[in-house]
Amino acid sequence: MNRTQTRTKWLAGIALVGASALVITGCSTPAPEATEDTGGGDRPAEVDLTLQLGSLLPSTGSLSFLGAPMEAGVQLAVSEINDAAAGIQVELTAADEGDLDNKAYETSITNLQSAGITAMVGAASSSVTKLILDGNAGSGILTVSPSNTSADFTGINPLYFRTAPSDNLQGEVLGNQIAEDGHKTLGIIYQNDPYGTGLFEAIKSTFEGTGGEVVAEASYNQGDGQFNAQVQTVAAANPDAVAIVSYDQFATIAPLLGNAGVDTGALYLVDGNLKDWPDLGVSLEGSKGTRAGAELPDDFIDQLNEVWTAEGNEPIDALTYSAEAYDATILIALAALQAVSVEGEDIAGAMQEVSGGSGEGEKCTSFVDCAEIINAGGTADYDGYSGEITFNDDNDPEGAAIGVYEFDAENVTTRIK
Repeated sequence: MNRTQTRTKWLAGIALVGASALVITGCSTPAPEATEDTGGGDRPAEVDLTLQLGSLLPSTGSLSFLGAPMEAGVQLAVSEINDAAAGIQVELTAADEGDLDNKAYETSITNLQSAGITAMVGAASSSVTKLILDGNAGSGILTVSPSNTSADFTGINPLYFRTAPSDNLQGEVLGNQIAEDGHKTLGIIYQNDPYGTGLFEAIKSTFEGTGGEVVAEASYNQGDGQFNAQVQTVAAANPDAVAIVSYDQFATIAPLLGNAGVDTGALYLVDGNLKDWPDLGVSLEGSKGTRAGAELPDDFIDQLNEVWTAEGNEPIDALTYSAEAYDATILIALAALQAVSVEGEDIAGAMQEVSGGSGEGEKCTSFVDCAEIINAGGTADYDGYSGEITFNDDNDPEGAAIGVYEFDAENVTTRIK
């Protein structure tokens, strides 16, 4: 990957809770001469766009372990877009989302809007997106989340898209997996927010639909640090298995379950807490979990780490939603190129088209190839690392790959299907 056409600098004043805002700016490489019009209607002969793109992803807070892979995905995509010199350059301003406790997003979103962004990748948390979406839409900013899974977001706003599937799909896969593993009774611990309640309801309804019984359920609020009451409620029901819908609170909940006599080899995790847990203190061998996304090729993982460590960061040890963030960025740039505009509403108007939602596009799997189709007057149908995507009329991706993972004796996950 050629990074010579990309430069980075740290901006003072766009920071909160120790996290700075990163700006990646493409050098002024002139756009290539466009081909003659071949059916593109009023498409100009030459396109030269500069997109002000923001990212609002967590470098602090309860989802910070997901921030690095998503931010790396955005940065990798921006680097490839700028290197392509295909008529659009992206200037990226990255800011910390934080979480509902430290509220980093409050200052960050104000700074991003003041920076003049017209499109944004983020937020990671469904709860944070709900708080900032109206303000973004009112400012004409397109918001594309790589990880919002709450069913509440389906068709919520014309200026909102997501590259991650709804909780309904992940909950269905996990609920069926629990039943397939032979469990007849289930306890569920979940966080009380749009993400947690959505997944809880999907898991419960699916598992009960197979003939299983949810014998205990207990919720907690984000910011809670004590989970003894929830663990006691579940342990008292003596379920065959326990599903835990959380973020990094899992690090506290799992050992408590083990101490209460619950089999920690029969725990079921979700995308918010599924990662390797080598230092957890209890064995998860045999436990399983789900997260969205296709199996990622080694070269993509290598490129993620190349772009991420080039900024002085440690190598990425989790890949959750990295592909969805990468694809979100590529789709925004392709939609801007298709619309010949960097205004949020115009980009939103072309998102479905470049994802293949029109059913008329030519398949392509990289920004370079898709941009070539668009600049020649055609319609691109981008398929990315996260899957085919294809936005429907509700701005949700149609279908998605949901991976099932299992923990080994070292509490390391392996994808099993």
